[in-house]
Amino acid sequence: MSDENSGGEFEREPVPDSALLGAGKFWGMYAGEHAAGTEFMIGPLFLSAGASLSDLILGLLLGNLLAVLTWRFLVVPIAMTKRLTLYYQLERIAGGSLVKFYNLVNGLLFCFLAGAMVTVSASAVGVPFNITFDVPSNMFGLSNPSFTALVVIVGFVIAAIAAGGYERVARFANVAAPWMIGVFAACGIVSLAQMDVTNWAALTEGKFWSDGIAFVQEKNGPQTFGFWQIVVFAWLCNGAMHFGMADLTIFRFARSKASGWAPAIGMFLGHYMAWIAAALLLAALIKIQPELALGEDGRVVANPGIFAFQSMGWTGIICVVIAGWTTANPTIYRAGLAFQGILPNSSRTTMTLVAGIVATIAGAFPNLSAKLLDFVGTYGTVLGPMGAVIFVDFYLMKKFGLRDEYALHSQSKVNMAVMVAWLLPVAVGLYLIFWQGVFAAYAVIPCWIACGVLYLVLSKFTQHGSSSDSSAVETLA
Repeated sequence: MSDENSGGEFEREPVPDSALLGAGKFWGMYAGEHAAGTEFMIGPLFLSAGASLSDLILGLLLGNLLAVLTWRFLVVPIAMTKRLTLYYQLERIAGGSLVKFYNLVNGLLFCFLAGAMVTVSASAVGVPFNITFDVPSNMFGLSNPSFTALVVIVGFVIAAIAAGGYERVARFANVAAPWMIGVFAACGIVSLAQMDVTNWAALTEGKFWSDGIAFVQEKNGPQTFGFWQIVVFAWLCNGAMHFGMADLTIFRFARSKASGWAPAIGMFLGHYMAWIAAALLLAALIKIQPELALGEDGRVVANPGIFAFQSMGWTGIICVVIAGWTTANPTIYRAGLAFQGILPNSSRTTMTLVAGIVATIAGAFPNLSAKLLDFVGTYGTVLGPMGAVIFVDFYLMKKFGLRDEYALHSQSKVNMAVMVAWLLPVAVGLYLIFWQGVFAAYAVIPCWIACGVLYLVLSKFTQHGSSSDSSAVETLA
């Protein structure tokens, strides 16, 4: 089957051999996406939350290793066998109506994440124009009109790049990533020099780090963030991408399984080196010019533009801008595919632009970016469990005498087994997060396992016929 709206993106058909990409495309994209804008926000949040330097160094090492292994051995084998987008695979399993609802949730959450990166880039653009980055007390409060205008401009540019398709997104990341990674490393080195940390002993003693934590907690109130929280956060902050199988959409283009190791460059140069370097930016600013770390209400504010400018000058400003772009671009691209799943007859370009508009609106609310530690765990809890449905459908259904891709073969719009298996664990997870105060990332794996087990058990009761039905529609008609 062909999709006349695909434009070379193959949204509703397997990617043909002629369109497969070499490993270099994936290494460049993951470097650009994960050594990018979020790092300028998340790194300082570790210090603000009270994480010790030793816990951060060791916890990120373990957590990021687990993330790479999850991508390589959970996502890539399914992606290279099916070569379908996440959204089309789910449609075949769960039914079109249910997947439209999932796509709406998925697309909106991706837009909120991309919106935080629009905020990051705009914060840097505002520095030379003396446009402040204020974080309102209200979760959905706007910053000043000048900053909001910058968000609109930056959001338009990001959406235009993402609308060009995966090839343009990968090309942009390939060009930007090596330079950005070098700037991130330089930010960390310069920050250490600014704090007179010139040898290993001074680094391991970490007095500059503990002084920074004390300053933040004096202004913002006490917090703790322990070793296992760091491990689980590093592993599951991209839970929607690997446990949730969102990156099936990316790895369906992979020519070889070697591409599955590409997330390593993003995890260890981005979520390891860059997070620590970004945290050092805040520690240095607190030591040298603590007043610049404070917002109008006297609380410490994670302002990536100011952090980078004080450390690296104009180079830092440019890096923050581009870093925000390279995170937002593939995220908006994914969101556009999700929205296209709701309106299959629409073009991917149009839906990507819609996603860009939603992300820009989200970027106008700075508190969303200030809550990234909580947000990424929450969206992993919501989106991650549906990956268990794909995993069970791919590996286990036929072994238990059940039909895989049941909605396709039964022509059903809603696979009730999928709906209950997804929504029930997610409802429990969100209750624990928002009403019981459980750290959001802790809920991802329990919800994933519960969803997979429920899907398998409920399918026993809801399916009519077995995988041996010869009259079923062929899987890849």
